[in-house]
Amino acid sequence: MQFNSENYTIKEITLNGNTLTYRAFNDIPYVMNPINPEFQKLSIYVPENYYHDKSINSYTLKTAPIFMPNGVGGYMPSEIEEPGYARFGKPGTINSLFWALHHGYVVVSPAIRGRSQKNEAGKFTGKAPACLVDYKAAVRYLHANAHLVPGDTNKIITNGTSAGGALSSLMATTIDHPDFEPFLEEIEAFNSTDKIFAASCYCPITNLEHADMAYEWQFNSVPHYSRKKMVMTDGGRPSFSAEDGELTELQFALSGQLKALFPDYLNNLHLMDSNGDPLLLDADGKGSFVDYLGKLLLASAKKENVDVASIPWLDESGKLDIDGFACDITRMKTPPAFDDITGHSPENDLFGDQTISCKHFTTFSYEHSTGGVELADMDVVKMLNPMHYIDDEKATTTQHIRIRHGQRDRDTSLAISAILAAKLRQSGADVDYQSPWGVEHAGDYDLEELFDWIDRISK
Repeated sequence: MQFNSENYTIKEITLNGNTLTYRAFNDIPYVMNPINPEFQKLSIYVPENYYHDKSINSYTLKTAPIFMPNGVGGYMPSEIEEPGYARFGKPGTINSLFWALHHGYVVVSPAIRGRSQKNEAGKFTGKAPACLVDYKAAVRYLHANAHLVPGDTNKIITNGTSAGGALSSLMATTIDHPDFEPFLEEIEAFNSTDKIFAASCYCPITNLEHADMAYEWQFNSVPHYSRKKMVMTDGGRPSFSAEDGELTELQFALSGQLKALFPDYLNNLHLMDSNGDPLLLDADGKGSFVDYLGKLLLASAKKENVDVASIPWLDESGKLDIDGFACDITRMKTPPAFDDITGHSPENDLFGDQTISCKHFTTFSYEHSTGGVELADMDVVKMLNPMHYIDDEKATTTQHIRIRHGQRDRDTSLAISAILAAKLRQSGADVDYQSPWGVEHAGDYDLEELFDWIDRISK
């Protein structure tokens, strides 16, 4: 399992007039007892210029940061990705791996197990916390081979979007925590460290135990939902069809109950803004936390030179009408947004076990269940929530975290990323948190800014 520097292929690719020549070390197993051997591998890509005594952006073969994106979406399995066009998003979009290499980073692309995978016996092999365990194991491989692999293993930067953004945030907050050791030992991961230097998190689908509360706190005033249902085509690309409707009487009732639960949760976190002022909500869901979001959105509008006077739910002081904001961007999901009372959401599927596909992961949905679905092991649910680990003395939180949550993201509440950012900042981390104006649920849309941030903290 030692890294072999002689086992590589030199590749050249030209996209949109940009030519990239790189060395590819492909399909390296990163654990010694893989459960899904076709996954639990990684590839390492290195700018070829580094092997000819050249530097890129002042980086060399041994000083280049290691950019380690995951391709996880919906907590589904993620295959190794190569530099080229992005798998998702608009056709013709060039992926982050290509641009990272072009910028001078070493790129590591791991394959990671996901919730849908089964073995030959028909047992599920990728339920929680498998996705995070694999990501950790891949990082441990790099550290175990630090003297051999290209790039600086003290400068590993994870990156992901949506569920992948959640995984990146978890990599940042659960470093070397003993909760994960039995799972890492099962697959015979290297006995090293899963320490990373920094994490980039786009619209993280995280804090799932409280995501339903946060969603209804934000969208309770919106009775109409509109979304696109995704179906994978034979070519492996997603196809979308529109789905619109009105909340049912039961869904209205669930929305109100969930909204009412959110203030107590938030207030018990004892969060503060950057000035040390408490972030709170009253029983009606109003308060300084709303002001905190208002200032976040105001900064976003000003960055894009948006005429704030034209925004009916935001003023020049940052005063935010949360209901007006929700009505403007519109509702995407029906309540409960994540822990479906039928027990058949992607997140329900995440928390199944070897024999049971789906389980509830909140007591609220379990108590309101219409599908006779079991309650998941809450110790496992905890493992997929960074909020539980930030102040845990048994874990280390990385120093540098970048979070982006689009202003028009309807997939999860803006409150979820705002809570995460505030908690991290309060714990002493260097947090770069923004809500880019007009951006929906997406990632890798500001790579130039992302790479500027990486360069700033790495040099």
